Amino acid sequence: MLKISILKVENPSCLWGRVVSGDTETTEQYDSLMVQMNLFYHDVTQDLRKLKPTSLEEGQMCVVYWSVMKSWCRAVVESVIMDSVSCKARCVLIDHGERLVVPSDQIRVATEKFLQLPFWVRRFHLAGIKPTTLRVSVFEEKAELTPSTQWDSSKQITFISFLILNFKICVNDDLVAKKFAYYSRESAENSGMDEVDRCPVMLSSNILTQTVSAISNTPAAQTQPAPAGDWLMAPSPPQSQHHELETGEGGGRSDVTGELTPGSQSKKSSDPVVPSDPRRSGILVHSVVPVEPCTSLDDAPVTDVLRWMLRKKQYSALSPADCYSWPAVARGLNTIIVSHNADQPLSYLAPLLTHILLNSIFSSLTSSSGPIAVLLCPGWEKVQSVYDLLEESKLAHTLHPVIVLLGAGADGAKTVRIPKNCLLLVTTPFSLVRLLSCHCFMFLRLYHLVLDGADQLFTLAPDQMVTILQHFQKVTSSEDKASCPQQLVAVAKRWTSHMEGLLTTHMPYPCIVMTVPEEAALYGNVHQIILMTLESSKISELLGTLDFNPVVGQKTLIIASSVQEVEDVFKAVSNKSAFCLRAHEESTHQLDFVTQQWRKDIGPGTHVILVTTNECLKCFGIRDATCVVHYSFPTSPKVFGSRLFCMAERFRNLSERDQTNSCRHDARSVMLISERNARHVVGVLRYLGRTDATLPPELLSFGQGVHVAREDQKTNKPLCSYLKSFGVCRDSSACPDRHRFNSQLDQSELPASGVIEVVPLFIKTASVFYGRIVRKQDSGFDVLASEMASYYADKKPGATEMLEGGLYAVQEDDVFHRVKILSVPVRGDCLFFRVLVRFVDVGKEEEVKSHQILQLPEQFHSLPGQAVEIIVCRVKPVDAEIDWHPKVTRAISQKIRGLQHRARAVHSLGNTVFVDPMVRVTQVPGMKTVINEYNVQSEILSTGMGVSNPEHMDLLRALSQEGGASDGKEAGDISG
Repeated sequence: MLKISILKVENPSCLWGRVVSGDTETTEQYDSLMVQMNLFYHDVTQDLRKLKPTSLEEGQMCVVYWSVMKSWCRAVVESVIMDSVSCKARCVLIDHGERLVVPSDQIRVATEKFLQLPFWVRRFHLAGIKPTTLRVSVFEEKAELTPSTQWDSSKQITFISFLILNFKICVNDDLVAKKFAYYSRESAENSGMDEVDRCPVMLSSNILTQTVSAISNTPAAQTQPAPAGDWLMAPSPPQSQHHELETGEGGGRSDVTGELTPGSQSKKSSDPVVPSDPRRSGILVHSVVPVEPCTSLDDAPVTDVLRWMLRKKQYSALSPADCYSWPAVARGLNTIIVSHNADQPLSYLAPLLTHILLNSIFSSLTSSSGPIAVLLCPGWEKVQSVYDLLEESKLAHTLHPVIVLLGAGADGAKTVRIPKNCLLLVTTPFSLVRLLSCHCFMFLRLYHLVLDGADQLFTLAPDQMVTILQHFQKVTSSEDKASCPQQLVAVAKRWTSHMEGLLTTHMPYPCIVMTVPEEAALYGNVHQIILMTLESSKISELLGTLDFNPVVGQKTLIIASSVQEVEDVFKAVSNKSAFCLRAHEESTHQLDFVTQQWRKDIGPGTHVILVTTNECLKCFGIRDATCVVHYSFPTSPKVFGSRLFCMAERFRNLSERDQTNSCRHDARSVMLISERNARHVVGVLRYLGRTDATLPPELLSFGQGVHVAREDQKTNKPLCSYLKSFGVCRDSSACPDRHRFNSQLDQSELPASGVIEVVPLFIKTASVFYGRIVRKQDSGFDVLASEMASYYADKKPGATEMLEGGLYAVQEDDVFHRVKILSVPVRGDCLFFRVLVRFVDVGKEEEVKSHQILQLPEQFHSLPGQAVEIIVCRVKPVDAEIDWHPKVTRAISQKIRGLQHRARAVHSLGNTVFVDPMVRVTQVPGMKTVINEYNVQSEILSTGMGVSNPEHMDLLRALSQEGGASDGKEAGDISG
C-alpha cells in the first residue's frame, strides 16, 4: 500500500502527488538535484548554443525556468505553441506537478547528470470509477444520471473536501454513494451502466487504514519566492492543498505519467565552445582590430591541405584559444597566445602556414634570398618535433623547411649553407644568433618571426632574444618593406614580464588571446595583497582591509568556502556596509536578484560588497569587480584564476597604445592565509613570486618549511638523475625524485677516489653510462660468462614460470646475459607477449619477447649484478638545454662502448661512481709505454653541443656534506 502526499488536484482522474517513504535521504537527493541544476543553468560560462534544444516536440525531456519560484526545473513538453513571432511550449514540471507555458529562450537541454533520479511527482487517479452527469430531457420532462467523459466542478469540490476532512473514508465509495460516480467494470468505450454499478460496495476495514490529514495550508497563488529553507516547494493554487493519502486496491491506482530512463534524453555534441563574449568563459581577448572567432575546423581559416592534416592528427576539435587566435594569425596580425596547449605546435602552425602560403610568398621580394619565416624553439627536442610536423603537412615542397642547430664552436656557423629555396627556418635563439653573426645578409626578407614557448625563450636566452628582436625590427622597418607582410607571433603557457616589453616595443596593433585566467591576471597587473592571520581572527582582519567610505565607487567580492562562512561574513560586513549582498547554495532562488543589484551603476562613495561561494560565483558572470577577497583559500590555480578573472574589465589593455587612463585598471586581490592553508602555500608562493607583491617573511619561512617537509616524504625515492649528472635539478618544484642525500640509500661500496678501469656497456646519455669496473685479480664475471656459454651451448630451457624480481637469462647475438624481470603483463589469452627486464650485468632496461626468456640455474645467481652507473663530471649540454642531443650521445656511444677506459674516481653515491677524467689508454706493443687516445670529456666538448660545468662536483660534495653521505673508499689498491 502506497502512502502519497497530494500536491495538486485537477480532478479525481488527475491527482499530482509524491510517494511518501519517510526516507529523508530521498528528499535530500532531490533537494541537492535542484540546487545543482540551478547552479549549472545559472552558470553564465556555459555555452547557450549547446544548452538550448535545437527543436521541441511533445514528450521531450527538458529543463525550464519557473519564474514564480525563480528556479530551473525538470519538465516534459506536452505541446508546442508557435506563431510568427515566438515559440512557446506547454510543459509539466515532473518534480512539482505544475503546468506552465514557457518561452523557448527559457528552455534548456536536460544533461545526463540531471536525469539520474526518477520523477519526484507522479500522476494518480481513482481506479474503478467513472464520472456521472445529470442529463435532463426537455421532451420527456425527466432527469437521469448518465456516464460522462469528464468531472464537473461540483464533483471536484466534493473530492477536495474529502481530502481536507480529518477522518478515514473511502473516496471511491463516497463518490458513488453521492451518485457523482459509478463503478466501471468494463472498458472505457462502454458507456452503459446498470444498477449494480450505481451501488457502493463497502470495503473491508483493513483497507480503510489510511489517515487523511492536512499538512499545510499554503495560500493560493504565490508571487514571492518561498523562504530560503523551503524554496524548493511548489506554490499551491487554491485547490492544491498538500495531503497524505494511502492507496490500496480499492482506494486508487498510481498512473505514472512517465518513467525516466537515465540518459535517454541527453544530447551530446562535439562542437567547440565559442561564446559570443569570450570573457564569459574566462577568455581574455584584447585586440585593436576586431577578431571574429571561428567555431570549428570546417570554418577555420586554413587551407584544405592543412585541414586534412589536422584531421589526420586527430586535431579536429579546436580549443578556445584556437578559435580566437587562428583568425588573427591567418590575417597576419601580431599575436600573443597564452594557453594550456601552447606546447602543441599545431595550435599555431596551421593559420601561420596558411598566411605564408596565400600571402607572404607572393608579396616577398624576389631580389633577395633567405627564409621569410623563422620559428624559434626553446630546445632541440621542440625544434625536431616542429620540423616533423612541417614534413607531414605536405608543404615541404613549397616551403622547403630547414633545421639549424649550431654548437658552441667558433667555426660552426661559417660552414652552414642554407638552401636558397628555403622559406622557413626552424632553430633556437642561440643558433640563430650564431647564424646572424656570420650570415646576417641571409635574413633580409624575414617577415614572420614565431616564438614557440616565448616564456622559456626569454628566460633561457634573454640576451639572444634582444639581439634577434633588434634585427627583426631593423629588417621590417625599412622603407622598401612597407608593403610586405610583417608578423610576430608569440605562443606561451605563462605570462612573463619580458613579454610586456615585446608587446610595447615590437608588436604594433597586437591581438592578445589568453585562456589561462590566472596568467591573464598577471598580464592585467592585478595588485596582490597577502595577509597572514589566525583562523579565529580572519573576520576582523577582513573588516580592516575594506574601505567602507571610498572616494571612487567600488565593487568587492568576498569568496567563502561554505554556506555558514557566507552567513558569518555577511553578518559581520552588513553591520558596517550599507549595501551588502550574499548568495550561496541554499539561496539559489535569489541569484537573479543579486545579479540585478550588482549590475546597477554606482556612483562615488558607494561600495557594493557581495559575499558568495565558488559555486555561486559562476552564476553571476562578474567581470567588473574592483577587488576580490579570498576569505577561503583557493584550492587550485584554476579556482584562483576564475576568482581573479572577475576583475577582467579592470585589467590593463596592452593592445592600446594610450595607457594614460590606467588608473581605472586598478584591480586588487586580497588573500587571507591562515594555519589551515599549509598544503597549498608552496603553489601560491610560486605564483606570487612572479608578481610585485610584498611577501610576508613568515609566509616565506612557512613555505620553506613545507618544501622541506615535502622533500622528507621522498626519502625512499631515487636520487634525481639531473642532480647527479649536472649538479642541479631542471625543476625541483615539479621533480618527483629526491634532492637530498639519504645515508642509507646513498651509502656506497664503490671507489670514491683513485684510478679505476671501467668498461662502458650501455650508453644512456653522452655523460652517463652503465658498465663494469675491472678489478685486478678478480675474474668472477669472466668465469660466470664462460660457464653460462658452456651451459647454454647444449640446451636452452625456456622459462616455465615468470615472476617479477626473478633472475633469468636472455641471449643477444652469441652472448648470454642475466636479467631480472621488472614487470610481467597480464597475458590473458595471448600466446606471445613482451616482458620488461633489466640486464643486471650491463645496466640497460628493455622489453624482450617472452619466448627469449631462459631458465637460469641456481649456480649462476650467487654473483651480484656487475653493472654500475658511471657519470663523467664537469660537462653539460650547451645553450641551457636540459638533455643531451642524440647525435652527441650517438657519437660517444660509437667511440667508447665495450672498450676499457682508465678513469679517476672523484666521488661515489650508491651504485654510481663519478669520474674525472675518463680516457682511452692504449699500450704500445712490446713496450711499457701507454698512449692516451682520447679524453671522453674533450670528445663531448669537441662536438660543440657541450660546455664545461666546473661547479658540478662542488655542488655534489656540498649536498653530500649536508646529508652526511659517505665518501666511499680508496680505489688505488683495486685499480687495474
